[in-house]
Amino acid sequence: MLVYPSGVDVSSSTLRFLSARLRDHRRALGTRWRRLTAGRQALLTLAHLRNGHTYAQLAAGFSVGTTTVYRYITEAVDLLADLVPTLSQAARTASMKAFVILDGTLLPVDRIAADRPFYSGKHKRHGMNVQVITDPMGRLLWASPALTGAVHDIRAAHEHGIVDALAEAGIERWADKGYQGAGGTVRLPYRGRWNTLSAGQHAFNRSHAKIRALVERAIATLKSWRLRRKLRCSTLRITNLVKAVLALHLASSDRGWKTLTAVCRHRPVARP
Repeated sequence: MLVYPSGVDVSSSTLRFLSARLRDHRRALGTRWRRLTAGRQALLTLAHLRNGHTYAQLAAGFSVGTTTVYRYITEAVDLLADLVPTLSQAARTASMKAFVILDGTLLPVDRIAADRPFYSGKHKRHGMNVQVITDPMGRLLWASPALTGAVHDIRAAHEHGIVDALAEAGIERWADKGYQGAGGTVRLPYRGRWNTLSAGQHAFNRSHAKIRALVERAIATLKSWRLRRKLRCSTLRITNLVKAVLALHLASSDRGWKTLTAVCRHRPVARP
C-alpha cells in the first residue's frame, strides 16, 4: 500500500483537547509504553472520524497494525463519549436560550434489504435515527443515542425523554410536522393542503420554516465528519461515535469548551 502525506481539517485546539484527555487516561491506567504517543493516537482518531479513512489505510500511514488502530480508536471514542453533556445538562444550557430547535437526521449505514428495522421509509434507505437539539443560531447543543432508522422522529423524541425534559425546563421548541402530537411548548407548522390554509397560516409556515432551517447547520456539523456519511461499523458503536463527534464539536467552541472542562473535572477517569 502506498503512503502519502495528507491533512485533517480540524483545529489544533481540538487535537490538544483529545491529547490531554488521552494522557490523563493513560496516567490513570498506569500505562508505561505504547506504540504511539497520546498526541499521535489523538491524530489517528481525528483522521478516522474526520476523513473516514479505513483501519488498513491508517495502519499503513502510522506504521502500526490494524488491530492496534482499532484498539486506539475505540479507546479514544469511548473516552470522548463519556464526556458529552447529558440531556438534563443540555436542557439547563438550553433554558438560557430564547428557544431551541428539535429535529432528527438519518445516518446512513451499510445494510441489506432484509434488515427492515434499519430501513427508513421517509428517506428510502437504511440508517440510524439521531435527534439533535440546537440553539436559535443553529449551534449544536445535544445529540441523542442512535435508534434504528424505522423509528419515527416523534417516537424517538419520546423514547429519549426529550419532550418531557424540555417541557419541564419550560423551553419553547420549534420542530417540523414529524413531531405532531408532541404537545407542551412545541411550535409546529400548520398542516393541510396548500389551498386549504389561510393567508395567515401560510405566512406563519414560511416564518416557521426560516427559523427551523437553522437546524440544518447542526446536522451539517455532524455530517462534516465524513465517517458519518456511510457507517460500516457495528450499529452498537454508532451512539458512541455520535457522542465523540459532539464532544469534539463542543471542544472547538468557547462555550462548549467550558462545558466539557466542567464535565472533565467532575467525572473521574475510569480505572481498570
